[in-house]
Amino acid sequence: MSNRDVLTVAQMRAAEQAVFDSGTSISDLMEIAAGGAAEWVRRIAAARSITVLCGPGNNGGDGYVIARRLREFGNRVQVVAPLAPTTEAAISARKAWGGEVLTSGGGLDGEVFVDCLFGSGLSRPLSGEHSLLLRDLAARHAIRIAVDLPSGVESDSGALLNDRLPSFDVTLALGAWKFAHWLLPARGVMGSKRLVPIGVEAVEGAAQLIAKPELVAPAGTAHKYTRGLAAIVGGEMSGASLLSARAAQRGGAGYVKLLGDAQHLGEPTLVQDSSPLPDALSDERIGAVLVGPGLGRSGKAQERLAATLLANIPAVIDADALMLLRPEMVTGAARLLATPHDGELTALCQSFAVIAEGRKARAQVLAKASGMVICAKGPDTLIASPDGQLALARPAPSWLSVAGSGDVLAGIAVSRMAAGCAPFEAACEAAWIHAEAARMTPAPFTASELANSVQSGYAACL
Repeated sequence: MSNRDVLTVAQMRAAEQAVFDSGTSISDLMEIAAGGAAEWVRRIAAARSITVLCGPGNNGGDGYVIARRLREFGNRVQVVAPLAPTTEAAISARKAWGGEVLTSGGGLDGEVFVDCLFGSGLSRPLSGEHSLLLRDLAARHAIRIAVDLPSGVESDSGALLNDRLPSFDVTLALGAWKFAHWLLPARGVMGSKRLVPIGVEAVEGAAQLIAKPELVAPAGTAHKYTRGLAAIVGGEMSGASLLSARAAQRGGAGYVKLLGDAQHLGEPTLVQDSSPLPDALSDERIGAVLVGPGLGRSGKAQERLAATLLANIPAVIDADALMLLRPEMVTGAARLLATPHDGELTALCQSFAVIAEGRKARAQVLAKASGMVICAKGPDTLIASPDGQLALARPAPSWLSVAGSGDVLAGIAVSRMAAGCAPFEAACEAAWIHAEAARMTPAPFTASELANSVQSGYAACL
């Protein structure tokens, strides 16, 4: 399986079933998975004492195997299990452990805590007793490791099913990444994440983690138009569109043009076209257009949005344009990418009559209903396409929480589309370059400084 696959609970169960159907037993697969996890725990723990909390299911079975392996490594291991095992594999794993099993954590002390209480199949809150036990054991250990997922986390949504769940230093994902590993709020309690391979095959249609783009230098015969002409529709507030233009100039396009009559002092390489917008958009060399940053929400702004979409050019729709967008405007054959933050995502769902629970589901349903690729930007950016593709971004620096950061992202995206990328690919590349530019910009930074660093983020992909 690719180390970029992100699976739902149902997909993971199907992948494991395929392994069982090939002749591997549940107990054998448990030995593989828990053995890999135990090796990580051994490295982290070194010679420290370890407490393993086991639940009644196969996640608890993993815990018994981990405890046994760690004992074989020479660690001092204590096992706590508030409930007896209920699956055949977990019963067998407990028997193989053979050591003492405590039913409560009262008076226990240790240095490393391993949570194997409940795994990715959990869909309801922990009982009060189990929640208290988990918090108490976590509080009394200096190092905390979760196996597969921290107990109390809902795998497919990333929701925290209980209040006051402890945070972990390391989370060991078994077999494949789950959505909760990359979505908030669950991601925030997991610490560092490591993937433990268990031999399951790739799952067709699985969501993917966004990978580093593989970019190349322009061909020796390239010129500004073959590299792509990106147009940015100006509006009532020039600052935002200028930020987008600055990012687009550094995002790979050979030519960036601002369509509007606002002055742009300090940008000598930025070409401005102040002709009527329909005329400016009639240039057949335009590869993609960005509308929204600084557009405003007046009647004139709505006219400029409508004119942009009527031009039937591949487009990035951002900021104010997302609040003005109506379903009847999305009628052409042009390829469209919308880049909403959470408030704009809510407004789009209302406009397109999308009803879905959770941010991921809303982005997916909206993409299908609107025909647009949706880049739901934020601390846990995800990208959904109308055909069902889904990509998740790895965490980016929190310094991106600055005004204008989204304008920079939109500028990179239109540059990538102008250079020939399809909207889904452009969104993935833009999200990666945006995050890398933030890593390369001394913090705290302004959006203008971030835009200047797009060049470095792009160069990291060459």
